[in-house]
Amino acid sequence: MTKWLLSLALKDSRDYGNRHVRLKVGYLAGTVGIVINLILALTKLSIGILISSIGVIADGVNNLTDSASSVVTLLGFKLSNIPADKEHPYGHGRMEYVSALIVAFMVILVGLQFIKSSYERIIDPEPVEFQLIPFMILGISILFKVWLSVFNRDLGNKINSSGLKATATDALGDVLITSVVVLSIVAGQFTDLPVDGFVGLVVSLFIIYAGYSLVRETVSPLLGEAPPEEITDAIYDDIMTYDFITGAHDLIVHSYGAGRSMATIDVEFPGNIDAVTIHEVIDKAEREIGERYDLTLVIHMDPLGTETKERYELRNRVKRIIKEDERVKSIHDFHISDNNEATLIEFHAVVRADKLEKGKTHEDVRKELENLIESEIEDTKCRIILDIDF
Repeated sequence: MTKWLLSLALKDSRDYGNRHVRLKVGYLAGTVGIVINLILALTKLSIGILISSIGVIADGVNNLTDSASSVVTLLGFKLSNIPADKEHPYGHGRMEYVSALIVAFMVILVGLQFIKSSYERIIDPEPVEFQLIPFMILGISILFKVWLSVFNRDLGNKINSSGLKATATDALGDVLITSVVVLSIVAGQFTDLPVDGFVGLVVSLFIIYAGYSLVRETVSPLLGEAPPEEITDAIYDDIMTYDFITGAHDLIVHSYGAGRSMATIDVEFPGNIDAVTIHEVIDKAEREIGERYDLTLVIHMDPLGTETKERYELRNRVKRIIKEDERVKSIHDFHISDNNEATLIEFHAVVRADKLEKGKTHEDVRKELENLIESEIEDTKCRIILDIDF
């Protein structure tokens, strides 16, 4: 079914990294979500009123909010593809996250409203009437939601959309909610306890949790989350394959929505290479790596001093010493200068944030590393600048 819908929407194109293809996939997911959730919502609301079940009505309203979510998702995809302008030079890609955040607050609001309705049903219970055909329809609705979850998850993975992945998770939660509602109808036939009200309360809490999960998932990229480590490692590995580049550091990736990322990185090269030659290498690296990872790459050239034998041996000795500390990932910008008293060694040390001990400041770590170098190498003074790798 998914393949058929994709072929209908995309014809022969399968380049999911393409913005236009991505937009069509988003439209497809949103349209299918609206249709299925509207059908389920109207069906459940009718059944809930027919058998007087607050749990079924709450489940139906939950599907109605899912329809509204799909509308907002469609709007988010549309707005996120507005071209860059003077006020927004990096485009409008983050509108997809903003739309998902709006959906999250809508979901939480509905959940809070149904906590009130469910509590009223508990203190003033009404009998739930069992009818076979509505009961079977609720069972079928579970299958629809399972398919919708798989459908959105598949499309979300294809176009790397946090919005669609969140929708898939929400649909899976709806499967659990409807299953609990169905079981409550059966249980209500064997007890006078207000099972329907308690189940409505449980459904309301699930709705609120789903909204909270959406908030958590969408706020992170809005604030600016770290890129996947496998991507940063791959960029570092790739850039080291280019001629004359001897080191790379300070990679920073900024995301302005899916397919709209910018990265900057410093690369080291011997200072005796002429500017035109290294500039041509840098231009090539920016173009090829940018295309490979679908981002705009800007490389800053960082020339090194002449690599004398003394400097080479001292740098390698410092590397061996400092790499024994598990907190240190790498060093760069290595400089040596002499004065009347001692040799001054200066460099940047990239420190793993997850290896830092609680209670220790960055200044404490810096002093520890400087003392380590000075104790191992006589007649030297060390000055380290820490770069924290989050």
